[in-house]
Amino acid sequence: MADKPTKGLADVVAASTAVSDIDGKAGRLFYRGYDIHDLAGRATFEETAHLLQRGKLPNREELGAFGEELARGRELGALAAANIAEIAEKQKPMEALRSLVSLSAADDADRDSIAPDANLRKAARLTAQQPLLVAGYHAARTGGTPPEPNPELSIAGNFLLQVTGREPAAREVELFDTCLVLHADHTMNASTFAARVCAATLSDMHSAIVAAIGTLKGPLHGGANEQVMKTLESLSPDDVARSVREKLDAHEKIMGFGHRVYKTEDPRATHLRRMSQELAEASGDDTYYRMSKEMEEVVFETKGLYPNVDFYAATVYHYLGIPTDLFTPVFSISRMAGWTAHVIEQHADNRLIRPDSEYIGERDQKWKPIEER
Repeated sequence: MADKPTKGLADVVAASTAVSDIDGKAGRLFYRGYDIHDLAGRATFEETAHLLQRGKLPNREELGAFGEELARGRELGALAAANIAEIAEKQKPMEALRSLVSLSAADDADRDSIAPDANLRKAARLTAQQPLLVAGYHAARTGGTPPEPNPELSIAGNFLLQVTGREPAAREVELFDTCLVLHADHTMNASTFAARVCAATLSDMHSAIVAAIGTLKGPLHGGANEQVMKTLESLSPDDVARSVREKLDAHEKIMGFGHRVYKTEDPRATHLRRMSQELAEASGDDTYYRMSKEMEEVVFETKGLYPNVDFYAATVYHYLGIPTDLFTPVFSISRMAGWTAHVIEQHADNRLIRPDSEYIGERDQKWKPIEER
């Protein structure tokens, strides 16, 4: 008898990859062999994107050339620019990004090619454009236009500038840049798998990224950090422990805890906790950080669950001035580096992804004319 299928493809190896790896038991994450603890706070997001997309950490000359390529790609296509205001009026953030990335393909010079050099150019343009799409959407829905990018600022710095409308402090840029590094890739998660399935049909990179964004839109994959912030805002600072215990007793899910892969603390959460504390103290109001710490203690004491990457990311983004409903779109900015790297890898050594299934329906049914049914 054939083995029963594993629900959700748990523990099923769906692809070979050199992009990233996870040791769930030890709580470790690697980008092309580099421990995330070595990269976080050291490598910039631009360096990390180069590592993921092009296979190596760049030297100074390579980083300069990559930065120039990103700068050239930092412009919305005509079709996306012409429609962003109407899309912002009618669609929520992740729906809008799905539409805008699709429209961006029309103005991409390499849209009809999946050749390796074309894929590298598209990966750089998508990485450069995603922050503009998120910031442009936010400005359009509030009736304004984002400030022009500052050529002296990084991707992280320009995004904070364009979303908040103010020149960010250097330390804010450093911390947000680390956030982008921490979220840049995470092996075969749902959105990455969707991108690779699409790419495996030899569809183009933009289509694969649209598939990834559509998958990230689902609340079981994206949106946990937004829900964490909403939960914090719904609680009284003086009543966190009781409220959380009541939710747990009622079998309500507390977002931001537990992970399907990690059996100990998510290594990204380790950094985000420290960043949240630093930003909270700098803001002069550490209420949400203190509430988060209390929630963490209660959930671990009650359920033995560790916080995942989404839990402290929520307060980090909040203290940086990013609107709550843009938290998942921000995830797409960082994950664009990983998604595109996986599409490049899939196209380079492709086989159509076509899993089997177990049929559980009726058998040996007999057809009857419609008059006899």
